[in-house]
Amino acid sequence: MMFKRLWKKYLAAVMATVALTVSAACGSSVGASDAPVVPADGDVTIRLNWWGGDARIKATEEAVKGFEKEHPNIHVDMEYSDWTGYWDKLAVQSAGGNAPDVMQMDELYLAFYGSMGSLLDLGKTSKYLDLGTMDASLKQMGQVEGKQVAVPMTTAQYGVIVNNDVLDELGLALPDTERWTWDEFSDFAQQVAEKSNGKAIGSIAPNNGYGLQLWARQHGEKLFEGNRITISPETLASFLQLPADWAKNGIEGSAERWSENTAAAMNDSDFGKGRQAMMITQATMITPYAQAAGTDNMTLVPMPQVEPGAKTMYLKPGMYWTISSQSQHPAEAAMLVDYLLNDRSAGEILGTERGIPANNDIRRSLADEATGTDRKALDFVDKIQPTLGDSPAITPNGASELDKTIVRYQQDVVFGKRKALDAAKAMIAELQESIDFAS
Repeated sequence: MMFKRLWKKYLAAVMATVALTVSAACGSSVGASDAPVVPADGDVTIRLNWWGGDARIKATEEAVKGFEKEHPNIHVDMEYSDWTGYWDKLAVQSAGGNAPDVMQMDELYLAFYGSMGSLLDLGKTSKYLDLGTMDASLKQMGQVEGKQVAVPMTTAQYGVIVNNDVLDELGLALPDTERWTWDEFSDFAQQVAEKSNGKAIGSIAPNNGYGLQLWARQHGEKLFEGNRITISPETLASFLQLPADWAKNGIEGSAERWSENTAAAMNDSDFGKGRQAMMITQATMITPYAQAAGTDNMTLVPMPQVEPGAKTMYLKPGMYWTISSQSQHPAEAAMLVDYLLNDRSAGEILGTERGIPANNDIRRSLADEATGTDRKALDFVDKIQPTLGDSPAITPNGASELDKTIVRYQQDVVFGKRKALDAAKAMIAELQESIDFAS
């Protein structure tokens, strides 16, 4: 742990030096760049970097070929790796002044790279990059310190995936899910566990930053505000307590079964094996879960709410495209991002592999042609429109380990190592210390 902190501090210091150098030249560390945003006269090579598996690699390579065909003077060198290797490599590249021109970015790391001056202010690229094709609240979640430094390429929405085969086998019918409460959700989930004699479980409690954001919003609070954690210990405690209660009353089976499901890969989880009725997760997961469970008999319904109908939902960026402030060809980089975001043929190739397309026209076009679970995921954005509120603050620098931290403290509560309120206070203190350390 100490080595990890020192390594992060070292990288932050090196990147801060880069940011200060840029700041001295341009007057601002956020989004600064020396290179003029104009196309080059001759041939240009730019680099594109992302994380992901084989399907993402294949789709992205095919889309980029289409871009190169339309722009024969621009060649794109492509780099990719797995999740962990991606961030380790990107940190070293950015600190060493060798960042790719276009980078895939996650919300957890956006504040870090944005505040360090590593990302280009996209306001300078408006001639080559159109961001008017997405919801304004979604676009806003690509801003750091008031500057647009990231392009949401996709959006993710939390919902409840329902395996109707499990319900049909038990002779159960869903209650009214358009305006259901958490109590109604948990009561029904408990019926599943009881009627199946424990063979199937009802659900797994939410266990990541997106789920916690929504929990805070449903309780009239904010998770973050600037560089401060603003969720109350009591509200956080109720979130940490939820899996403990569901393990105790059988909704999750047991504490041990909850722990196994939390750590399991999709195909090894109860929901992936068709032994769980409902899954609170991102809407786009309906197709891979249906494939894992071997059934298309799945539906997507809204999340339960503390106050049904309240505007507590929001469009969370699934992933971003960002342009390095070190890029010597920002105009060409912007053209590539615009193509991947707004070109209809690119949208058809990329599909929903990274999430629901942020470009609303492309999303609706894909929905018109899609069938089965893919269609349900694409239509879900419209389904939750009445409950969409303002976008929240992005995860601050220093809190990029939020998802892992949540699970760690949930485990303490589930297995009785800490009371929920004590765990909540400790978690807030730990996260705030990490944020302050990174500031």
